[in-house]
Amino acid sequence: QVQLEESGGGLVQAGDSLRLSCTVSGRTFSSLSMGWFRQAPGKERDFVAGTDWSGSRTYYANSLKGRFTIARDNGRNTVYLQMDSLKPEDTGVYYCAANVNADMITSSTSSYAYWGPGTQVTVSS
Repeated sequence: QVQLEESGGGLVQAGDSLRLSCTVSGRTFSSLSMGWFRQAPGKERDFVAGTDWSGSRTYYANSLKGRFTIARDNGRNTVYLQMDSLKPEDTGVYYCAANVNADMITSSTSSYAYWGPGTQVTVSS
């Protein structure tokens, strides 16, 4: 059984940074491509960033390029999301997700078979 667990969320002020982590168990981590999504209250779940199995290819939501960075450590079965210059509109629940197609990077939620429970990020102004 594949399990994902996010950590690192919290309450920060505008302009601060946070690094989220997502640890995967139950499947060879390098057989998975990974994504980060977020969901604000009353809104749909939106794509944030994705990476292939190796971490050498990444893809970002256009509005987040330059502020957010996705990276992975296959030795630690962990994917990270570094978030800099945070804004109040970045507030939401952040989810990591795993895609069994290791080479695919996609913004489509339906392509991801496994999801973590989410971690709350709140950015105050």
